[in-house]
Amino acid sequence: MRGVTFPGERAVEIMNFPDPTPGPGEVVLEMKASGMCGSDLHQYRRSKTVPRASGIPASSEPVIAGHEPCGVVVAVGPGVTAAEAKVGDRMMVHHYQGCTQCSHCRSGWQQLCQEVPVKVYGNNAHGGHAKYLKVPANTMVPLHEALSFTAGAAISCGSGTAYGALRRMNVSGRDTIAIFGQGPVGLAGTQFAKAMGARVIALDTSAQRLERAREFGADELVNPGSNDPVAAIKELTHGKYADLTLDTSSNRDARLNAIRSTKVWGTMCFVGEGGDITIDVSPHLLRRQMTLIASWTFSTVIQAECAAFCVERKVDVDKLFTHRWSLDQADEAYKLFDKQADGKGVFLI
Repeated sequence: MRGVTFPGERAVEIMNFPDPTPGPGEVVLEMKASGMCGSDLHQYRRSKTVPRASGIPASSEPVIAGHEPCGVVVAVGPGVTAAEAKVGDRMMVHHYQGCTQCSHCRSGWQQLCQEVPVKVYGNNAHGGHAKYLKVPANTMVPLHEALSFTAGAAISCGSGTAYGALRRMNVSGRDTIAIFGQGPVGLAGTQFAKAMGARVIALDTSAQRLERAREFGADELVNPGSNDPVAAIKELTHGKYADLTLDTSSNRDARLNAIRSTKVWGTMCFVGEGGDITIDVSPHLLRRQMTLIASWTFSTVIQAECAAFCVERKVDVDKLFTHRWSLDQADEAYKLFDKQADGKGVFLI
């Protein structure tokens, strides 16, 4: 089979790999949709000579990209029960594998495993940008018949990440939430927060992304490139500031502004990967009784809950996608995605 790889420095190479065969406890999925996520860009842009600083052990061999896989089971290995998977099942993939036996792994948080180096599909283990993907049966999450394969791909990382963060923040209809960054994850956050009943202030420096946020239900739009975002949020909340703020951008200024625009006793959540900030703890955190949390993706349980939420609340996850590609178009797809000025893309396989 052919698979998309990232040799580094914004290059894409489509390579040939053997079709996978499932071993004990494993299944093979035929991919139907494999989403493009902002985290892909770390591997896509990486230097060929400088080691990665992600903390995830690198593979010594070329790895198929794509960590938002969704497809149909086509082969089942020894020891996999019918309750876990059978041929023809529609499945999403939770794209991590740890030791499978520690408390984190057994509760569905395999990415938090402290016992073995964690495999991350599409990063240091083969991912979904190919015809087939072999995974342990315990990494799969059933895809409801009411959801498309493309929706399942989004829930498998980008949309699921937004949902997981909002869930940790206990968003409700009483809250005003300011979401910094309206790329695919931030836009999914806007979409879910509205479905949860919150008032949403959407922030981005791209006028195009702000207009998309309006389409997804944002109540107020703020462009930090032409407005002081902290002052704007203060005015929109009658001096109280936002109950909750969420940063999906990884931008230093956005993160600082998110903290500064959170109310007394409020909660601010980091989602965007990488980077750092420096802030005076006393006035901005300690003397405002602020809660700072970090949310890294989600568990298998929350992934399934996100899918159920989308079905029950009729959340149109497919609306996130602005581009649909074939694997042969991978170079063009990632060149466009690298600009981070448009919406979300997906490979249909």
